[in-house]
Amino acid sequence: MSSIHPNSPAAESQGPVSGVAGASPTFSPLYQQIKLLITQSLESGEWKPGELIPSEVELGIRFKVSQGTVRKAIDELAAENLVVRRQGKGTFVATHHETHSQFRFLRLVPDVDEPQNPENNIVEVKRCRASVEVARQLDIKAGDSAIFIKRVKSFNGVPTILEDIWLPGVIFKGLTAERLMEYKGPLYGLFETEFGTRMIRALERIRAGAADVETAALLGVELQAPLLIVERASFTYGDKPVEYRRGQYLTRNYYYRSELS
Repeated sequence: MSSIHPNSPAAESQGPVSGVAGASPTFSPLYQQIKLLITQSLESGEWKPGELIPSEVELGIRFKVSQGTVRKAIDELAAENLVVRRQGKGTFVATHHETHSQFRFLRLVPDVDEPQNPENNIVEVKRCRASVEVARQLDIKAGDSAIFIKRVKSFNGVPTILEDIWLPGVIFKGLTAERLMEYKGPLYGLFETEFGTRMIRALERIRAGAADVETAALLGVELQAPLLIVERASFTYGDKPVEYRRGQYLTRNYYYRSELS
């Protein structure tokens, strides 16, 4: 996708923003059009994760709209965790390397408010052919190349989550067990930095389950121990699915938190 040029004009009205190659006329509110232009710049990599984006005044000049219109667009982007405002410093592209973002897609909360030290143990990494279900979740063809990761996530030394993760092989070509084992940061941070793929939203399905023989051994629980099963499809820009995972959560000392509004 081509980047948005500084001279892309936008009339201060409800009409379409002009000057964007290939754009179809739209009649959405102007701030929504500016939001789309900024999102396109994020997707194209004009501003990298963690980088400072131009100020509201500069963006207003660039798109020929008022500062208030830009502010409203950025408000929505911040609410969607695509950018982060920092008082007195400006607005930055959100990154999964930030501490507060590392648990954005993990809603498991301890019953006791105490520090949680996460640790990941990679059980298996292999390249495989996508099954029909995995292909459907990743929007690829059955039989296409996929990468499978099995890992155990522990907190304070206690195995708590067993995860099966599938990724499109084309996007994550070069991802190896060795690289995963040596990497100590958040998995989504690795995807963002080394594969240029940023997870921006996820859809989850939750159901009750029980530990089978393998799960019981890896989590250190008895056979048929109750678990929370969380299936997640994660998406990058353009609502493109780039990860499918199935997590089995041990909830003896945790609960799953969901905020509704």
